[in-house]
Amino acid sequence: MQSSLIQELIEAFRVLPGVGPKSAQRMTYQLLEKNRQGGKVLADVLTKALEEIGHCEHCRTLSEKPVCDICDSSNRDNGELCVVESPSDIAVIEQSGIFQGKYFVLMGHLSPIDGIGPQELGLDELSARLAQGDFTEMIVSLNPSVEAEATIHYLQKMAADRGVKVTRLAQGIPFGGELEYVDSGTLTQAFISRQEV
Repeated sequence: MQSSLIQELIEAFRVLPGVGPKSAQRMTYQLLEKNRQGGKVLADVLTKALEEIGHCEHCRTLSEKPVCDICDSSNRDNGELCVVESPSDIAVIEQSGIFQGKYFVLMGHLSPIDGIGPQELGLDELSARLAQGDFTEMIVSLNPSVEAEATIHYLQKMAADRGVKVTRLAQGIPFGGELEYVDSGTLTQAFISRQEV
C-alpha cells in the first residue's frame, strides 16, 4: 500500500494537462527513486514562478514584470495588435518571427455556459487600448470553435466602433496537406476563405 504522501504527489501531478494516473505515478517514482535533486529544483522553481509571475498590465500575458518585454519594446509595430487566447499562443507566433506587433491575451473565449463573459476576457481593457488610437489593425488569432466565432464577432464590433480594421489568420488546408486527409470542417473553411490568385 502506498503512503498518503506518495498518493498526494501522484494526485498533484495530475493537475497538468494530459497527465493521467499512470503518467503521474511514473513521474512520482522517477523523482523519488532516481532524481530527488531534480525534484527539489522543480519544487523550488515552481514555487518561485507561482509567487513571482503575474500578468502584463498592457497585454495580460504572463510576465515577471508589470509590463512584459514585448509591450515594453520600442522595436515592435505599434499599429498592429494580435489578439490570442493564451500566452502559449504568443510563444508559437514569436517562434515563427513573422509578427512584429503587440499582443492582447484573452485567457480564453466567450462561453456563457461556463460563465465566461466579456469581463473575464478583459475586453474592457482591450477596448481601452483600441480607444487610445495607436492601433490601425487588430489581427484575431483564436483556435477555431463555435465559442471562438462568437468571440470574434464581439471583437469585430468592438474594433469597428473604434475605427480599427479587423483581420483574422487564414484557415484551411495546411501547406503540403492532401485533400483526402482534410476533415470536412477544415475543407469548408478553406472554401469560405478562398482568395483570388
